[in-house]
Order: sequence, then C-alpha cells, then structure tokens
Amino acid sequence: MASAKSVKSKPVKEQNEDFTRGKIDDQVAAFLASGGKIQQIPLGVSGQVATSGPRHITLGKRHAN
Repeated sequence: MASAKSVKSKPVKEQNEDFTRGKIDDQVAAFLASGGKIQQIPLGVSGQVATSGPRHITLGKRHAN
C-alpha cells in the first residue's frame, strides 16, 4: 500500500491595511490636496537613461586600421 504524501499549502497572505483600495484613494486625495501633481507618462516612454553607446561584440582577430 502506498503512503500518501502530506502536502503543505502556502500560507494565506494577510492584506495589509495600508494597501486597501480605500486607503490608497485617501492617500491620493491627501497628496493632491497638499499641492502634489500626478504626472502621466505616455506609452512607450522609458525612465531608463542610456549612459553608454551600443556594445558590439567582435569575434576573431582585430583588423589593423
């Protein structure tokens, strides 16, 4: 007779009160009331800034110029 494996289920994450929908709405309203502004970023725009040029890989020997 085969023995049954005991399988542990993942613990249920408790919802943090700071991240409930009502709390987030209240925080956004307080931010806007204090003079804060929400900036909408267009689709396709990245916050990543390219600090160097492209990196090309050269296989084989280098050619003398």
